[in-house]
Amino acid sequence: MQPLIDNARTFGQRPEEFAKLAEGQSPQVLFITCSDSRVVPALITGARPGELFELRTAGNIVPPYASEHPTSEAATIEYAVEVLGVRDIVVCGHSHCGAVGALVRGDDLTAVPAVRDWLTHATPCPTGTAEDPTVADGVQNHVLAQVLRLRSYPFIDKRLAQDELTLHAWYYEVHTGSVLTHDASSDTFRAL
Repeated sequence: MQPLIDNARTFGQRPEEFAKLAEGQSPQVLFITCSDSRVVPALITGARPGELFELRTAGNIVPPYASEHPTSEAATIEYAVEVLGVRDIVVCGHSHCGAVGALVRGDDLTAVPAVRDWLTHATPCPTGTAEDPTVADGVQNHVLAQVLRLRSYPFIDKRLAQDELTLHAWYYEVHTGSVLTHDASSDTFRAL
């Protein structure tokens, strides 16, 4: 913890770099990814403060849209699209994902009931090779399911129909740093 504290102490010693941020934000991209500490959106994309609007959830899960029972995740997505006017949404899964791995393997999650119940939103349940520690197939299938889930949000469907929004499916390899994107024409993940 101490190195983090030390950096936080010196971070604010460059106010001229941050003054413009007080005027507001206008990110062009909503980046939905996992809470995993090895996944750092700004590091992966090179984004500076104000350039990415981030949503981090266990397993980069996009919950079903239900306006009568809003979730924090749905509110974040709605704000990004309707208020900030993002033009792109990236759903980025990653190798070695504990959440997707637990689903692919069928792990017993009774000791972590909140995690277990949250992961029920990952429908359909991702499939993949349980013996593969990267769970690449499972994660990639899961990312595509989350992109499909986003299409069920009415405000996203509307923006897609008006060509005002683009959805992207990415897969980040924590062990190599490589980023792959889904190519719809070949239905495969390829290097960016």
